[in-house]
Amino acid sequence: MRDARERLHDILEAIEHIERYAAKGQDAFEADELIQNWFVRHLQIIGEAARGIPEEVSKQAPDIPWKDIIGMRHILVHDYFGINTGVVWGVVERDLPVLKRQIQALLRSLSG
Repeated sequence: MRDARERLHDILEAIEHIERYAAKGQDAFEADELIQNWFVRHLQIIGEAARGIPEEVSKQAPDIPWKDIIGMRHILVHDYFGINTGVVWGVVERDLPVLKRQIQALLRSLSG
């Protein structure tokens, strides 16, 4: 079983995978089904890793929207045909940079 630190690293790794293709821009994302699937898969990984974070760790970072992250994972997994690429791009562009900083800060606090 993966511990909280490993799961937080999983989140960071998934964000970095998304960032690699997000740099190509929204037009490339909208035009390429493979990039869309890449983003969705890694957002699912983020949600699954967040779901496994113990409550005592998640409570140390109440500014991270844990329930929203997990909820998005459920939508991506269970309502696949209802996925809105505009929403996915918005999450990637607006929310992931913030989440990355928050997860990095949480990891630092767990190390100290």
